[in-house]
Amino acid sequence: MKFVHIFGPQAVGKMTVGQELTKITDMKLFHNHMTIDLVNHFFDYSTKEGKRLVNLFRQEIFEEVSKSNLYGMIFTYVWMFDMESDWDYVKQLSQLFESRGGTVYYVELEADLEARLERNKTPNRLEHKPKKRDIEWSENDLKRTMEKHRLNSFEGEIKFQNYIKINNTNLSAEDVAKIVKESFHL
Repeated sequence: MKFVHIFGPQAVGKMTVGQELTKITDMKLFHNHMTIDLVNHFFDYSTKEGKRLVNLFRQEIFEEVSKSNLYGMIFTYVWMFDMESDWDYVKQLSQLFESRGGTVYYVELEADLEARLERNKTPNRLEHKPKKRDIEWSENDLKRTMEKHRLNSFEGEIKFQNYIKINNTNLSAEDVAKIVKESFHL
């Protein structure tokens, strides 16, 4: 089992890179909005009920996938590096897959704000993330989150084996997926 954890700020291209990676590997994509948008029909993700349900669905999916015969899974996540709870979550998730013989690969994406604001409006993003269709709200949320939290790691901060950081400001999702595949021999 291979578990590719793609993380970075909103609209950096995590889901799109994941989609491209599924085309060139036998991996399945689980982008974070698959659970957020499901639960959002009942509870906003910002509520304690919403967060609990999202985490519950994700955990159950991770449990089943980690013990399955699937080749691998790609998961996307906005990691807030200034929050210890996010560090704990990433470690817990990694330990789950590793405890069952899986290998975890970490892909950090970063891009400048201009590129992210453009990507925030792409048809692919809006098709797969209904909550982002309110562009004004989405852009404000992107900026607020960036001001409130640190969404990319400092140089040398991540010590995990199988880690790569890619500035994809001027790279296509296809190119990034190829870099990931080649870097980790997926």
